[in-house]
Amino acid sequence: MAKESPSSSSSMPSVLRAYAAPIFIFVLAMFFQLFLLPRSFPTSHYDVLGVKTYGSEDDVREAYEAIASKWNSDSGDARPADFIKIQYAYELLTNPVWKRDYDLYGIDESLHIIEELEKQYSVEDFAKIKTPLLEAVSYEPEHEGFMAITSQDFASKFQDSKPWLIQLYSSGSNSSAQFSMAWRRIVDLLDGVANHAMVELGDVRLVTYLAEKKTTGQVLFRNGLPSIVAFPPQCKTADCLIRFEGELSTDAITDWFATTVLELPRVFYHTKETLVPKFLAKVPPNKVRVILFSQTGERATPSVRQAAKDYWNFASLTYVLWREEDASFWWNALEVESAPAMVIMKDPGLKPVVYHGSGNRTWFLDILEQNKQLQLPQLSSTTSMELGCDARGYSRAGFETATWYCAVLVGRQSTELNKMRETMCRVQDALSNHDESDEASKDPSAASAHKNKRLTLAWLDGEVQSKYCFFYVQSETSYDTCGTRKSPIDVPRILIIRYHRNATESANVEKKSSNWPKTVWESEADDVDPAAQLVVSYDGPAETPEIIKWLSKMVEDGDSKNLPFYRAKTPELVPESAEPMRSGVPKSVKATQALLRLWNRIKDYLEDPRMGPTLLLGALLSAGSVWWTRSRATQQPVQTTQQSSTNQSDNNKKKERKREQRRRNAKGEEAPASITDNEPKDAVQILSSGSDSD
Repeated sequence: MAKESPSSSSSMPSVLRAYAAPIFIFVLAMFFQLFLLPRSFPTSHYDVLGVKTYGSEDDVREAYEAIASKWNSDSGDARPADFIKIQYAYELLTNPVWKRDYDLYGIDESLHIIEELEKQYSVEDFAKIKTPLLEAVSYEPEHEGFMAITSQDFASKFQDSKPWLIQLYSSGSNSSAQFSMAWRRIVDLLDGVANHAMVELGDVRLVTYLAEKKTTGQVLFRNGLPSIVAFPPQCKTADCLIRFEGELSTDAITDWFATTVLELPRVFYHTKETLVPKFLAKVPPNKVRVILFSQTGERATPSVRQAAKDYWNFASLTYVLWREEDASFWWNALEVESAPAMVIMKDPGLKPVVYHGSGNRTWFLDILEQNKQLQLPQLSSTTSMELGCDARGYSRAGFETATWYCAVLVGRQSTELNKMRETMCRVQDALSNHDESDEASKDPSAASAHKNKRLTLAWLDGEVQSKYCFFYVQSETSYDTCGTRKSPIDVPRILIIRYHRNATESANVEKKSSNWPKTVWESEADDVDPAAQLVVSYDGPAETPEIIKWLSKMVEDGDSKNLPFYRAKTPELVPESAEPMRSGVPKSVKATQALLRLWNRIKDYLEDPRMGPTLLLGALLSAGSVWWTRSRATQQPVQTTQQSSTNQSDNNKKKERKREQRRRNAKGEEAPASITDNEPKDAVQILSSGSDSD
């Protein structure tokens, strides 16, 4: 008996290992084609009636009547489940809107009724089933005041930069009709923030442009109807379109639109325990604090969040949920009687401004605009020109004003500074409410200058603006006011800066600045501010009448006396570090959404009928590649052996020819002379004189 050679026994495992990948792909293709794909294509309603796909309504009626005639003849084999499926298919495919949605988009939102009725009539006669199974709906949003757009006017609607929220609906969809009330609330909440519109599924061209698509290119409504899509600001094409994939509720859609589409900051809720440490203590001193009291605890509307973004550099907003048990606390703390209410907190020590009741968006924005500034404004890089406290600028009274003043309270953030800010606010109120007709009123100079906008009151953070502060506070104790705190002592100071513009000097400055470029001979002293500055520090008591008296004296002297015209280069104000705006979707939520989109894409590929043939083709190509590689590998050793034997034969022939050539040379020529020869051919013997001779 012949034995199997070891090479043949070991070749089978190596072949299997080589063809492992093609075999795996082939098995995967068969599994997809035989098991996964049939689940993605269940029996259609046309198959239930025995009608060809996309058959007409007349074909559906004829098929239904034929089936009904068999049942009337008492065939005895009819089951309630069969009747339910046939009746459902008939009602669906004879309704023009339902048939259109089913044929074009695969929408069948009442399919759950079949399973419910099968359970209900599982043991009863199908004749007891109540028909019709489906209730027809006719939804016309135009009658409710909603704006509808079509493919003809779609492009003309996108003329401004506002974002858009669009609902894709069907006039025969019960879900779309039930969503009408929620859509009305969403439209009201987005008033003034975004545009809105609705698109009916009958506009196939526009729906195909806006809707999601499968890998095959077929329109897909993954979560049914209605479908919500949004265009962010400045977006006018479907490339930047964002789809809503969450729960169809007012809160979920408005929060998604405000967070994902508009990237607005959130406005959080606080309690009476967390309001001070988590909000009031963390708001920068240059911002107004706005507290909104709510009865319902609902999320901040998009208009409130948009206002929080627009007024981010001026105000910080928060919500408080009103509870009756906390009513006495809020009355004692902020004088809030009930909700809804709006509280504006400005400078330290000032009484909060309270607005009771709820108004519309315009009312809310008007209040914010009126109260966005602190009563005593902060002198900063963004406000110096506006306040008239900049030697490079002009007075608030106008370009023609030659002399103006700026009273600045400087100091580090501390309790002492807050007390002085409160005092300066009282000074400002007194100057604003000064009655010139009252003869008993004293010191009208400061009040008149303040009324004419020649005198501005402000405060400066001496730690942040240390260079600016040291420039004006030049004394041995300036470190108690300016720069980083080096001791527990904080001494706020009141300065008055007199600005004066000389027409001749200003003309010379403009003339020199126009001669560009400067020569090396020009002095750096020419690079100074156009307005002259004189600074005086207040050393009196921190009392309102005394400060007003001092301010009036400074204004009188500055206006009447011929003071020196001294110009210098004022240090630049450092931009204030802005509070970071936390807006947009958190990273964790973005990661979850990305995974969900990836999973949905995988499911789309699993339902693609082209995947089976593609995998089968891949298995064949992989098997062919393996066969080609292995055949080349087996042919390579034979070719190498033949090549080496040929090379060896050629080498032998060359060596043989060389030996033959040497033998021929040896026979045809004598060997050259050598010292080993006995007697050279041309040798001559020479006898010496002492030798013997014959």
